[in-house]
Amino acid sequence: MDLGSLQYADGARKKPGKRVGRGIGSGKGKTAGRGTKGYGSRSGAKRRAWFEGGQMPIQRRLPKRGFYNKFRTEYQIVNVGDLVRIDSKEVTPEILEQSGLIKHADELVKVLGDGEAPDGLTVKAHAFSKSAEDKISAAGGSVERL
Repeated sequence: MDLGSLQYADGARKKPGKRVGRGIGSGKGKTAGRGTKGYGSRSGAKRRAWFEGGQMPIQRRLPKRGFYNKFRTEYQIVNVGDLVRIDSKEVTPEILEQSGLIKHADELVKVLGDGEAPDGLTVKAHAFSKSAEDKISAAGGSVERL
């Protein structure tokens, strides 16, 4: 084997494409395979995914609905029944994050009243539902708002 016999692997090189717009004899002369007049014959013409041929697009035909409240307070939610998984008698957002009940300790936490509250817990959170507050205090615990 010598350098003169080296060849590219099959499929490694692509044959050069047909040179369009280079005379009638090339088979792609005159309009260069773009048909005749219109939008598609122009340079840079791409049909956008939502383009509907000039008729009013669907996103403008349909009515707008709903409302987005930019002042809404977003809470991470923890249920009272989930607090059974925590070993300590004091529950804080940091402890909730370590136990995997919330993702971020620096964001707001709200405790909801689904499930049974463990006995004698001190729960510190930013907000509580009425039922969660009642269940924690009925089980001999206390509620502290941050």
